[in-house]
Amino acid sequence: MPTMHEVDYEIIGDDMQFVRIILDPGEAVVAEAGGMMYLEDGIQMDTIFGDGSAQNQDLMGKLMSAGKRLLTGESLFMTVFHNEAKERRTAAFAAPYPGKIRALHLAELGGELIAQKDSFLAAAKGVSIGIAFQKRFGVGLFGGEGFIMQRLTGDGWVFVNAGGTVEERTLKPGEMLRVDTGCLVAIQPSVTYDIQFVGKLKSALFGGEGLFFATLKGPGQVWLQSLPFSRLASRIYAAAPQTGGRRREEGSLLGGLGNLLDGDGR
Repeated sequence: MPTMHEVDYEIIGDDMQFVRIILDPGEAVVAEAGGMMYLEDGIQMDTIFGDGSAQNQDLMGKLMSAGKRLLTGESLFMTVFHNEAKERRTAAFAAPYPGKIRALHLAELGGELIAQKDSFLAAAKGVSIGIAFQKRFGVGLFGGEGFIMQRLTGDGWVFVNAGGTVEERTLKPGEMLRVDTGCLVAIQPSVTYDIQFVGKLKSALFGGEGLFFATLKGPGQVWLQSLPFSRLASRIYAAAPQTGGRRREEGSLLGGLGNLLDGDGR
């Protein structure tokens, strides 16, 4: 039996999208700070500790739930938007950079989704948002902060945003795919993932694709983005005028090696 709020929605726009979520009286959605675009009259905002999926937990349980969010680099708190009016009301949430918003129904995906920490936008209240612990040593050692994954569990709608264009692929059992870590948006939990060295030192140093790939192995669905925000930000930074007497190292071997080390070599 569903435990999430069954919200209705509409995704507006092409490459600069936002999602309108229509709430019946008493329905609510939960979202990260900074994603709200507008609220119709009658929708109230509440800041909650953790993700609000288990309000009956004791204090220690709530601390553990919120601590998982802190490990992903997110705030300990989230915002709940609930309709207190007697009629349907709308709340809108916008993606923080150009791309696409995807609405994914967790019940149709087995009740769980593993997503990049920056891709979560909003969800029906009741969806649990935590960290996806990865036992493989390589992921924890070389994945970096940008590859920390969130675990979304429940049976309602979640809304994720991706930079650029989104490709959805279904991997067959045993089928493998190597992906730039920044280009991974989300996977089903049946897909295993690990971090793999590119293989050749020359390719790693001069290929411009970074030192590591995310290796995905089916079966299951994966969602990929063509323009990770980290890649867009690094290009903007490289093109920006340098101040304070700092010498631009764009195109130099020294600059390229620095980008590889700080993860901006994509």
